[in-house]
Amino acid sequence: MRLIQLWTIVTLTAGAAAKIPAHQREHVVRSFNPHRNASSSTTPLQVGNGNFAFGVDITGLQTFSHFATESSWAWHNFSLPTTPGQTSPSDFTGLDWWTHGRLVNYDMPNPAENDISNWLIENPQRLSIANIGLHFSEGNVTEEQLLFKSQDLDIWEGTIRSTFRYKGSDVSVQVWCHPDDPIVGIEIKSDLLDSGDLGVSFDFPTSDINKFDAPYVGVWNDTADSTALMESTSSTASFKHTLDSNINGLGIKWSGKGSVSGPSPGTNRFVLKSSGSKVVQLVAVFRPGNDTRYSFPTYNNIASASREWWADYWTSGAFVDLSATKNTNATELQRRIILSQYLVAVNEASYNPPQESGTIPPRLLEMFLWHSLQFARWGHYDLLSRSAPSTYKRFLQSSIDRATQQGYAGARWGKMTDPTGRSAPGEINALLIWQQPHVMHFAEYFYREFPNHDTLEEWDEVVTATADFMASYAWWNQSTKVYDLGPPMYPVSENTSPNVTINPTFELAYWRFGLDIAIQWKERQGITVPGAWATVRDNLAPLPIIDDAYAVYEGIPNMWQPNTTTVQDHPAMAGVYGLLPPPSTGPPLNITSMRHTASLIKELWDFGDSYGWDFSMLAMNSLRLGDVDQAIAYLLDEYYVFDDAGYAEGGSRVPTPYMPDAGGLLLAAAMMAGGWDGDEGPHFPENWNVVVEGFSPSL
Repeated sequence: MRLIQLWTIVTLTAGAAAKIPAHQREHVVRSFNPHRNASSSTTPLQVGNGNFAFGVDITGLQTFSHFATESSWAWHNFSLPTTPGQTSPSDFTGLDWWTHGRLVNYDMPNPAENDISNWLIENPQRLSIANIGLHFSEGNVTEEQLLFKSQDLDIWEGTIRSTFRYKGSDVSVQVWCHPDDPIVGIEIKSDLLDSGDLGVSFDFPTSDINKFDAPYVGVWNDTADSTALMESTSSTASFKHTLDSNINGLGIKWSGKGSVSGPSPGTNRFVLKSSGSKVVQLVAVFRPGNDTRYSFPTYNNIASASREWWADYWTSGAFVDLSATKNTNATELQRRIILSQYLVAVNEASYNPPQESGTIPPRLLEMFLWHSLQFARWGHYDLLSRSAPSTYKRFLQSSIDRATQQGYAGARWGKMTDPTGRSAPGEINALLIWQQPHVMHFAEYFYREFPNHDTLEEWDEVVTATADFMASYAWWNQSTKVYDLGPPMYPVSENTSPNVTINPTFELAYWRFGLDIAIQWKERQGITVPGAWATVRDNLAPLPIIDDAYAVYEGIPNMWQPNTTTVQDHPAMAGVYGLLPPPSTGPPLNITSMRHTASLIKELWDFGDSYGWDFSMLAMNSLRLGDVDQAIAYLLDEYYVFDDAGYAEGGSRVPTPYMPDAGGLLLAAAMMAGGWDGDEGPHFPENWNVVVEGFSPSL
C-alpha cells in the first residue's frame, strides 16, 4: 500500500523560512510536560546537560530518594585486591580459546584470577557525586506527610517546579541546570525557612557498590570514607569528598545569610540553615579534584542560560508535529518522541559513550549507536560531535593493542569498556563483534551532512583501522571458498553457543556494509583501497536462509520453531533491512525472504524476552517493507513501555530506565519522517495529519 505524503519535507538551511514556527514547536513540546503528584520509585524527573544530570523526587530535590547526581567525569574505583599475584590490572591474563586452529587470548574471567577479574568487571563505575535535599527540623518526615504535592518538568526551558504544604506552610522549589557546566540553581520559597523548620541537606555516598540499581547509586549513611567541610562563610561553603582514591568537590553559595553544620553523627550529611528570609536561592557547583576555588554564576544566570539553550535545542533540530492528528496512537507516539528528545539531551549527549542507562546508573560501546546515532538523524550534530569520533580516537590504541595481541590487523573495538577503552572481562564481551562497523555508520552520516575533505580526514584513521580488523577477522574457508565470520563468536542475540555460531545474518550484512563504506572512504580521498577489503567483501559467505527466511546464523538447528531460544532475544535479522540499507555491492537482498522473515518474527518471536530497541529495529524493517501500520504497532507495542515522564522501562533483563530504547525510538521516528535513500518520507498512516521538518533520508 502506497502511503499518502501529506506534506513535503523541508530541510533547514541558513535563511530558509521555518515550516513549523517556533511557537508551534513550543506548543507541541510543552503539551507533554510531565506532571506528578508523587515520587516515582525508579525514574526521577531530571535537569541536565548531557554531561551532567540531577534527578529529583517530588520535593524537587533529593530529599526522600537517593536519586543520582552524575557527571561524565565522576567515576569511582574500588581498592585493588591484595591477593598475591592479583594486585594490578596487568596481572590479569584472560583465557586462551582455539580459534581457527590457533590459540587466541580473550579478555575473559580466569578462574585462577578471580579477584582481579572481578575487580576489572566492577571498575570503574559511575559515582553519584552528592545528594541535595530538603532538611526538616522535626526529623523522620516522610513524603506521605506532605500535602497537596505537585510537580512539573518544563522541558521547553529545562526546569522543574515543585510545590507542597507542610505544617500549614506552602513550600515551592525550582531547580535548573547550567547548559555547559555541572552546576544547578535552586530556589526555595517558604515561611519555614525563616522559622528554621526547613533547611537544605548535602549528603555524600560511601561507595557505589549498587551500580546496577538504577537510579539509586551508592551506599549512604556511613562514614567509612572521608568527607570534610573545607570552608564556610555566611553565604558560601565548600566540601571535599574522598572515596577510596577518588576526590570530588562541591561548592555552594546562597542568598541571604546562613550557616552550615555537620556532619550528622554516623553520616556524611551536612545541613544549611538560612536566617531572616523566606526565599533562598542556592547555586551548587560540582567538580573533580582538590581545588576548592569556586566561581559561582547567579541563580538568574543559570535560569537564563537554560532557557536559551533549550529553546535553541527545540527550534534548531528536526521536528515532527502530529498534533493535528486526533487519535490516541498519534498522540502517544508524539509524547514518546518529545520526551525521548528531552531525555537523550540530558542523559546521552556526553563526551563519553553513554551507559546503558545514560547518566543514570556498564559502559557499552556496543550500544553507542543506539544511544547516539539519533542525534545525527535529528540534526544535532553538535551534540553527537561531543563523543564521535573523539571516543573512537581515544580508544584507538587500546583497540589496536587488543587486535594485535589476538593476531589480527587493525583495531578491535570492545563491547564493554571503561573511559580509557579497556575491556571488562566477560565471555560475551570478548566474543561479540557487531559493534565493529558502528564506526562506519557514524562516519557516513557525518559525511552526508558535511561532505568535505575535513570530514574524510577526521574519520579516516578509525575507519581504516576498523576495516583492517574486519578484513583480518574474516576467515577463508578453504572448503566452501568463502570468508566466514566465527566461530567462536556471539551474534547480536547473545544466546547461542559461541563455538558453533558461524555466519550470523546481521553480522554478515553489517560486515559488507562496513567494508563498502570504508572502500568509499578511500575512493573519495583518491587513496588506494587496501586489496584485502574488497577481497573479503566480495567473497563473504551468503546470508543464511532457513525455511525461506533469514536465520540467526548458518545451520542453526530448530530455526523458526515456536517456544525455542532461536526465537528469543534480539531478532537481529530484521536489522538487515531496517537498521541497514540494502547492500550496494554483491548479491541483492532477497525481499521475498525478508518479508517472510518479518512475518515469522511477528508470529513466533517471544517479544517478552526482547529489548525495547528491538521494536525500533522491527519498525524500521516494516517501514522499508511498506507496512507503516505494523511499524506504528511495534513502536507502541505492549512490551515497549515508556512511563509518565517518557523513560523507557527496561523490563526484567535490564535496568529501568533503559536509554537505548529512547535512541532507537528516535531513529525509527526519523526514518518515518525522512524516509530513506530512494524513498523519501514522510511515511505515516494515510489518515494522519503530519508536518515534518529538517530530516534528511536515512541510509
